[in-house]
Amino acid sequence: MSYATPPGWYPDTGAPGLERWWDGTAWTAHTRTPGAAHAAPEQPPAPAGFGPPSPPLPHQRGPIDGPGGGSRTKVLAITLSGVLVLGAAVAGALLLGRDEGGTPAAPTATTSSAAPVTGPTATASSADPDPDPDEDPTVLVDQLNGVTLPVPKGWEKPENTSDDAATIRTEQSYDCPGGAAFCYHGTVTTRTARGGERDVRVLAEADIATAADRAYEEDSLGRRTHGGITSHRVLKAQELTVAGRTGYLVRWQVTTGKGPGGYVQSLAFPSSVGAGTPVIVRFAFDAEVSALPLSLMDTITRGIRPLGDSATSAGVGASIGP
Repeated sequence: MSYATPPGWYPDTGAPGLERWWDGTAWTAHTRTPGAAHAAPEQPPAPAGFGPPSPPLPHQRGPIDGPGGGSRTKVLAITLSGVLVLGAAVAGALLLGRDEGGTPAAPTATTSSAAPVTGPTATASSADPDPDPDEDPTVLVDQLNGVTLPVPKGWEKPENTSDDAATIRTEQSYDCPGGAAFCYHGTVTTRTARGGERDVRVLAEADIATAADRAYEEDSLGRRTHGGITSHRVLKAQELTVAGRTGYLVRWQVTTGKGPGGYVQSLAFPSSVGAGTPVIVRFAFDAEVSALPLSLMDTITRGIRPLGDSATSAGVGASIGP
């Protein structure tokens, strides 16, 4: 004798928390929450994607009434076989409906599988972050004194110097006129003023002699790279604005025992960081070098900026030529 699952409400595994109506031969579109009082719905055709149920529980079994019952069972068996062949997912769901003891489970509604829907993927902003001036070859950053200097074309930022000062200099070195060392045609360094003096004019006027001695008298290792200074002449001494602060500069022309001599400049101004301890910037340009006009000293001086100033960015020094 053949049996079929009687019409009724059964758990819908495709929609947890709901029951779906089985009309005795197919699933319908009617659903309800468990325990809700609903009359048996009319029995429209089963919605697309729902397969036939698993065999009923033993207490739900009953004979198929009326003539042709055996034929209906045979048709249902054939239909089930076709679904098992064409839909492995449906067959798996039916097989998993049995418990470990082999007891048939109640009819289970199945739904057609669909590709997961994904939301839009967040993308990073196309705007690049501001470049780090310290990584820019056209900008010298002096973190300690809170200033940046533009690096002219043909100049470099050496990683190490004899006095550990923040430095830019011409890329090409040459044999010093006095021998026994390498020299650079142009050098600019920044350093913190020592001794507690705050008057920028006093600082610049006192530092210019030291700047001249270090560049053309004796270097930090005691070598007379240019044969020593034989005389000097004051070219400029004036107050000016540097990085938004009032500063003072002194510029000398020096004559040396060997070579063409050169130009030195000491520039002093208050720092924009900390207690405002003055900063000293020293310049040394060899004379008779066409790539180093005195106007380049003025250009570099005008390009000095407080650290973090909006004007300090990539390319600041790129347009500065000899």
